[in-house]
Amino acid sequence: MVREARLDPEVEVIWDDFHAEVNVPSETLRQWLLTRGSGEEAFGPDPDLDLPEPGRQILAVLRKRKVDLTPEDIEVMQEAITRIRALTAQRPRRGNADDEWRHALLDLGHDVLVER
Repeated sequence: MVREARLDPEVEVIWDDFHAEVNVPSETLRQWLLTRGSGEEAFGPDPDLDLPEPGRQILAVLRKRKVDLTPEDIEVMQEAITRIRALTAQRPRRGNADDEWRHALLDLGHDVLVER
């Protein structure tokens, strides 16, 4: 019988909050980041390494299981939660039509057009 490893309750809360705030699938985030990172020097031998930060770190966390999280992953999750919440709290007058604001959120894996 396989027994599930117990995680710190705080990590459980961070995991749930992270996945509530980062509301795009990992492949969608990857495609967005590839688009954002494209340019003259983009798309080297390993395109994932050329992805803009912090999106690359968020994408790496999205690809992990909860039991495989490192302390660094937890920091990435906490920072993403904080940044997404700060940006959504500062919704511009133009709202979703403000491309700069929406793109800043998409860089963090949050799409304001996705219903919760």
